[in-house]
Amino acid sequence: MKLFSRKDKTEVDGPQVELLVEGMHCNSCGLLIDDELEDIPGVRSSSTDTKAGRTTVHLEEGADVDAAALVAAVEQAGEYKARPVG
Repeated sequence: MKLFSRKDKTEVDGPQVELLVEGMHCNSCGLLIDDELEDIPGVRSSSTDTKAGRTTVHLEEGADVDAAALVAAVEQAGEYKARPVG
């Protein structure tokens, strides 16, 4: 597990998936979730807003990333429950 994101979060254009996340208590929760999501091939970056209970996952153009894999990564990061928005 890395402590800080290795991925560039300045480029946020392109496809994205939003997840609702329950169980976050602080910014460290968001960092743990972002770390897990950014380890998935095809994920450009992840940005978690702990107050809003949402994570926005920015995908690489043409990436075939399954929403179930994103949910599983969030839930692997800790005692969180996630589901896609919409």
